[in-house]
Amino acid sequence: MSAKTLPVADSATVRRRTVALLREHSRTLAGVTVLHTLAALAGLVGPFLVGRLVDDLTRGTTLEHVDRTALVLVGAVVAQAVLVRFAQRNARVYGETLFAELREDFVDTVTGLPLSTVESAGTGDLVGRTTNDVDRIQYAARFGVPRVLVAVVTIVFTLAASFVLAPQVAVIMLAPVPLLVPVVRWYLKRATPGYQRESAAYARLNGTITETVEGARTVDALDLGATRRARVRGDLREAFAAERFTLYLRTVLMPGMDSAFMLAPVLTLVWGAFLVSQGWATIGAVTAIVLYGRQMIGPVWELVFWLDEMQVAATSLARIFGVDLVDDDREASGEEPTSEDVRARGVRYAYREGHDVLHGIDLDLAPGERLAVVGPSGAGKSTLGRMLAGIHPPTGGSVTVGEVPLVELPLEDLRGHVALVTQEHHVFVGTVAHNLRLADADASEEDLLAALDAVAARTWVEELPDGLATAVGSGGHPLTPAQAQQVALARLVLLDPHTLVLDEATSLLDPRAARDLERSLNAVLEGRTVVAIAHRLHTAHDADRVAVVDGGRITEIGPHPELVAAEGDYARLWHSWQSDTQGP
Repeated sequence: MSAKTLPVADSATVRRRTVALLREHSRTLAGVTVLHTLAALAGLVGPFLVGRLVDDLTRGTTLEHVDRTALVLVGAVVAQAVLVRFAQRNARVYGETLFAELREDFVDTVTGLPLSTVESAGTGDLVGRTTNDVDRIQYAARFGVPRVLVAVVTIVFTLAASFVLAPQVAVIMLAPVPLLVPVVRWYLKRATPGYQRESAAYARLNGTITETVEGARTVDALDLGATRRARVRGDLREAFAAERFTLYLRTVLMPGMDSAFMLAPVLTLVWGAFLVSQGWATIGAVTAIVLYGRQMIGPVWELVFWLDEMQVAATSLARIFGVDLVDDDREASGEEPTSEDVRARGVRYAYREGHDVLHGIDLDLAPGERLAVVGPSGAGKSTLGRMLAGIHPPTGGSVTVGEVPLVELPLEDLRGHVALVTQEHHVFVGTVAHNLRLADADASEEDLLAALDAVAARTWVEELPDGLATAVGSGGHPLTPAQAQQVALARLVLLDPHTLVLDEATSLLDPRAARDLERSLNAVLEGRTVVAIAHRLHTAHDADRVAVVDGGRITEIGPHPELVAAEGDYARLWHSWQSDTQGP
């Protein structure tokens, strides 16, 4: 299957979603803004008092006046420190709240993605968005939003105070703007596509490395090490080139802005000296304006830094919001199935347009029937299983349950009718009980133990350090692949659908353990419709019917004895498998 890149939101969508998110917390943002405004105003007192003191000393003043001015200056510094402390605290809380809401919305979106989209998008893109992009947004939300707010408020009020104090002196502070604007415009024009390329490059690199690690045994068995290393090196070159380009953008932006703003104090001194010589300004006013200019250097540097970081975050935000733009692959019709009959009519499916994997398959599953699907690798068995489980909408034809197409059922209802368990499994961080209750949040401890008993896992679970309360997953008690698969099957028991599609569901167990597990499952599966896709033909021997899939078509179907007697494809598979299992 060729991987399809998930969509990326455009700038208008990002702005609209961001504004909506900020509006939801407008009261908190307003409170933070007020505190930072008061802190900025307190910070303006120092240069103003120093300027006044210079003029007073020039004209002549008393020691008591100097002492009073110094006390007011100390009071302003203390007030600013207290205001900044509470302003930053509230800003951090605001940033954490904003990120928490964004993260929860993203998790809801990801877990609601169409399964066909998750499979076709591949590992790298989705993992990249849920790791690198989320981390970047987390950094911006927690630190960037408050710091940008502080910098902007400080710069605006400092400029305003400068023009109120001595507009004829302050006007020269705007002289670097003609240098500043072109640099910023040049950067912004190239930054968004540059950072999008960088994010996409790291997503591809993540996918390549993840797939190589997960398939390490296959890579070793097929001697694919050199090929995979070459693929990683190619992805690394692209990531390096993408990051080098964004670094180049920053090497133009930062010196350009730095030069522009560092030029301001120099021009202010020269212009101020001229004004003082003409009697149009006082030395104190020029001193205050120079101090205001110096006071803006810190916020300007911070704004420059966060401008760059916010560009990165905006790109990541576009990728995060882009997940919301994934089209649903199904639309609920509101119809309710009238029976448990599962039927496939003329089912075709193509991972790539014009290249069908399934070719017009017709299949009826009677309630309670056990159907084994066998055939050579690449014949389309797993794809058929996904069609029967409603994972993918068919390219042509339909799969229905109770006369209702599976793709017209909401996912939460669909899984109550048909469920798929593959050889792939996942153990979530949490306890064993937590992992099992993902299928049924209200299940009692007795229900959990009964489900484990059904899949022959109760004994080893009860032998764990804390039994059902044992922490598993990353950082917890390690489970073997076979144990993880048994946990997945126990979830299936708790989910309790009427039709089960088992795609190599016991492949990670050794043949004897798999046979024991299937015998244990027999009692649980009694009365349910079961489609078992397997290479081990003892599953076919025990089934009510066997369907042989080859080249995307069902070439034979019927009970095991009849197919063996027919001496067709299935009989050849059966005799070959028996020879392999019995040995020479």
